[in-house]
Amino acid sequence: MIRDGIKAAQIEAMKSGDKGRLAAVRLILAKIKDRDIELRTASQIPEDDALVVEVLQKMVKQRRESISMYEAGGRAELAAQEQAEVDVIESFLPKQLSEDETRAAIEAIKAELGAGSVKDMGRVMATLKERHGTVLDMSKASGLVKAALG
Repeated sequence: MIRDGIKAAQIEAMKSGDKGRLAAVRLILAKIKDRDIELRTASQIPEDDALVVEVLQKMVKQRRESISMYEAGGRAELAAQEQAEVDVIESFLPKQLSEDETRAAIEAIKAELGAGSVKDMGRVMATLKERHGTVLDMSKASGLVKAALG
């Protein structure tokens, strides 16, 4: 389980005295705990690894947006700090599909659903997320799906 790996990384960072990594791991654990609290009242709770991956992907997306804003504002030191957090967070994510593998998955789903136009994009994206959501950056996949259907 990914959650156990993150907890082990926290202990390892404490022992090694790596303050930057420890801070990032604590942020991850806090976000996961927040998500657990949100789901207490949910009728359907997702699988634990899927939940953790979703939280991690959201954290990476937020940090990438911050990096671009910091770079546009000339704050390279803050951008570097955010990039360090992205590196720690991504170390816990499962290996992402390459662009070629993503295109192949899209083509397979497109053929299976009989999708032929941009009108079918929603169905293709939903199926793609259902099958490969944990190993895909859905924002990049969206552009690939649009290109494949367009």
